[in-house]
Amino acid sequence: MFTTYEEAVSWIHSRLRLGVKPGLKRMEWMMEKLDHPERRVKSVHIGGTNGKGSTVTYLRSILQDAGYAVGTFTSPYFEQFNERISINGIPVSDDEIIRLANDIYPLSLELEETELGGPTEFEIITAMALQYFGRVNPVDIVLFEVGLGGRFDSTNIILPILSIITNIGLDHTGILGDTHAEIAFEKAGIIKPGVSVITAVKQEEALQVILEKAGELNAPIYSLGNEIVIREHTSTEIGEVFTQKTPFKEWENLEISMAGKHQTENAALAVMAAEVLNKFYSFLIEDEHLYSGLKKAYWPGRFEMMSKDPVVVIDGAHNEEGITAFIHELKNRFSDKKINLIFTALADKKLDKMIENLDAIADKITFVEFDYPRAAKAKDLFELSGNINKHFNPDWKKAIEENIRPLQESEILAITGSLYFLSEMKPYLAKMLKK
Repeated sequence: MFTTYEEAVSWIHSRLRLGVKPGLKRMEWMMEKLDHPERRVKSVHIGGTNGKGSTVTYLRSILQDAGYAVGTFTSPYFEQFNERISINGIPVSDDEIIRLANDIYPLSLELEETELGGPTEFEIITAMALQYFGRVNPVDIVLFEVGLGGRFDSTNIILPILSIITNIGLDHTGILGDTHAEIAFEKAGIIKPGVSVITAVKQEEALQVILEKAGELNAPIYSLGNEIVIREHTSTEIGEVFTQKTPFKEWENLEISMAGKHQTENAALAVMAAEVLNKFYSFLIEDEHLYSGLKKAYWPGRFEMMSKDPVVVIDGAHNEEGITAFIHELKNRFSDKKINLIFTALADKKLDKMIENLDAIADKITFVEFDYPRAAKAKDLFELSGNINKHFNPDWKKAIEENIRPLQESEILAITGSLYFLSEMKPYLAKMLKK
């Protein structure tokens, strides 16, 4: 058993060696042993390729403004591991992590001896979250972010009161499938009988899969562009303003403080979710809570301006769709400036297309690497690039220093790629910029 926080987290991270093991059998086994804490949790389940974290944040902020205690289960973390299990945006304490790890550790040893094999890192953290919100510290509602896919994701052990599927992109194709329709099938696995589903899926073939699954399960569906309409969108210096129409109401001049057209879509899903919770589940959410909650919502690493002089932006664009949204925002906000990019990613991503798109906008691009089991090598990324002003440096700290020091007023530095990298890099960058 663990007596220190470091021991507990070290054990949890040691399970990374098991990689991804799709399926719910190990989760079902652990929930049975824990006397089903998942059945005691009122939850919203959020899946999709991009925008899950932002959508969770918008909805959490709205509910929090309305006076509710809101649990969240998200990944990855940005500054400390504890962030993954939070209440009202405040991570659980180190002592709670020790307690939860000690609850799950003996089960892990016992499970290891069965034909199912030991639980993965993500399964352990999911079980910890369910134990926490189900037994240790119950709250009014918990927002569960899917880890990977949906159908066989360990979070799919829950029976939510609402499901959200943000969008579909060609990510994790080795596990989820090569087409939008195949990936949509996996994401649609979180839809439950009779439980409303809200989605921003746009591709016709993918949306059709979602609609068919919802129809089979008699799940009411609200989709962006149909039941949910965004219009009158304009960008501000710090975010976006837009009007949204739903089957229940027209919301004029909604304001968010996260930049990007794609963020209006994430916010629109949260608005629709708040309406469903209000109309059908007796969550008392007034208009003022919704407007105020949206405006206050903040999620690190989403087109985040770290400095205005010099201009330094970070963004966790870790797949092709994320890169496309990131580039759109760079063009929208910095069309008059030269763009210096720093990029790194996990090796199992579709890197060639991502780098090709970044090459097209970068006046200079530097590839780096970081210490993570699945991280790509800087030289390998460099060799995929066709940019005439390309560089690589395995030491990401030196690369950032070398790019910030000579920045002119006519230039910006944009750092993008893996969220795991951004979480490691951001505290260092913040300290450097203070100097």
